[in-house]
Amino acid sequence: MLQNAPQFQVSLARSPHEIRAAQRLRYEVFVVELGGDGPGVNHTERLEIDDFDAHADHLLLRDMHRPDSEADGIVGVYRLMTAQHAAAAGGFYSASEFDLTALTESGLTLLELGRSCLHPDHRGGAALMPLWQGLADYVRDNQIDLLFGTASFHGTDLDAVRHPVSHLHATYLAPEHLRPYTIQPTDMTLLPPHQIDRKAAMRDTPALIKSYLKLGGTIGQGVFVDHAFNTTDVCLILETTNLSSSNIGRSPRRRL
Repeated sequence: MLQNAPQFQVSLARSPHEIRAAQRLRYEVFVVELGGDGPGVNHTERLEIDDFDAHADHLLLRDMHRPDSEADGIVGVYRLMTAQHAAAAGGFYSASEFDLTALTESGLTLLELGRSCLHPDHRGGAALMPLWQGLADYVRDNQIDLLFGTASFHGTDLDAVRHPVSHLHATYLAPEHLRPYTIQPTDMTLLPPHQIDRKAAMRDTPALIKSYLKLGGTIGQGVFVDHAFNTTDVCLILETTNLSSSNIGRSPRRRL
């Protein structure tokens, strides 16, 4: 699987060295930029690592115009976990935050998306399209029916995200037969639909979440507050019938 553009190249990591380059980009985004931390963060080598990395595929986006010394030119990553990967790892990463029973018992072929990020120089530009096209190729090659994974609001203040989270639940809640549920009780009370300013709520929703919603994505029930990563997470679900090349071409070129 390989997607080429004049400036960008997309491929799966083929060596431990390439995986470490992906982990290095994750450190710069999740730790330096967004303030995350945790047991897998290696500040000495500037790597963001967890136990799932060794069992997953890592989709890499290279900017062929960047010097090799800059993380091998890697400017975007996705961590991809099939059911086979999850079995080897002891489960999906998202299961540490959400009850995935509805998905794992659906009979559908699943792919978990995780640790997705773009270098700041390539947000809002042309880099996201080749990365998503590479993802579409992976989905086709592995006959995936459904994508899912956690996506984050920055910060852990539930009051600050009450409006957009209420809007997501009022408008984009997954059907019950495909609905994950948070495993973390919270004291967040969702606003009733008549109190939601939809325009303001969408303005305050992260670009990655909006991108999946535009492709027909839905969310699970509830949120998970991840204090180590300084985020409030929702579980996104997207059936791959919505992930066609034409849909990807219309998706917004925004920050992951």
